[in-house]
Amino acid sequence: MTRSLTAAALALALAGAAPALAQTVAAPALSERIAHTDPAKYRTGRAVHGGAGSMDFGSLLGVDALDTNFIFLHRGVIHPGGGIGAHFHNDCEEMFVILDGEAQFTIDGRTSVLKGPAGAPTQAGHSHGIYNPTDKPVQWLNINVGMTKVYDAFDLGDPRVGAPLDPIPNFMTLRLDRTLLRPVERMKGGQGTAQHRRALGPSVFRTAWSYVDHILLPPGASIGRDAQAEMSEVYYVMGGEGTVTLNGQTATIRAGDAVPVRLGEAKAFATAGAAPLEMMVIGVAKDLEAKRAFVQATAPRRR
Repeated sequence: MTRSLTAAALALALAGAAPALAQTVAAPALSERIAHTDPAKYRTGRAVHGGAGSMDFGSLLGVDALDTNFIFLHRGVIHPGGGIGAHFHNDCEEMFVILDGEAQFTIDGRTSVLKGPAGAPTQAGHSHGIYNPTDKPVQWLNINVGMTKVYDAFDLGDPRVGAPLDPIPNFMTLRLDRTLLRPVERMKGGQGTAQHRRALGPSVFRTAWSYVDHILLPPGASIGRDAQAEMSEVYYVMGGEGTVTLNGQTATIRAGDAVPVRLGEAKAFATAGAAPLEMMVIGVAKDLEAKRAFVQATAPRRR
């Protein structure tokens, strides 16, 4: 009895000490948190999810990058004649994005050609795949967000080669088209005029995944300091060069970098050099309740 009580008391003491111990561990420097695209570190995948041919890819950010149910951000290249076979995620939502060229996207057995930069989100419980029928490699991203931190997949054994094509996609798509952007003066209190668009909103997703934004900062422009207590984000740099300031630290970012921003962290962005800084932003709420609050706070007001 005494031994049992002692063990219980020790467990309670350790549980109480855990937050204090965690606070003593120094957070990684910002430069160490930013992920950089490095094709030399890609690994080759063949018949991925039963798909055709091969592709090279690597993980930019993994399950520990954010404190929400963000699972990963992958970056790679789909070779000519290569792809990812049709498969399901029943507890995850996933989106393939191509940054250039074109590819055949399939959602629930319906296939259409999308021209990059573009993508197709797939809700949990729906099948998807991608195939590159061209003679040129396609630059590719994969984003996965779950109901939990656990990844799941069920392959259908369908490479989607020679699939009949719909001229108009019968599924939701992501368009990262600069002509669709709209001006925002002094975004978040920053300098100059940013170009912004919410490319995908909260209703697209069934998990706590809340949005995908497209931002273009011209030379000399910036986004002011901002923090969201119940929304995490990933900023993927599509082009240009700039700086990110996160929790008082500043680092350089350039095309191919990914910046993870945890709940409540204050961040700001600015351009550097003569080219505009172009970014795709992935927003994942703390949980479904936080997402609902976000929807209510950002919904257009009816007059």
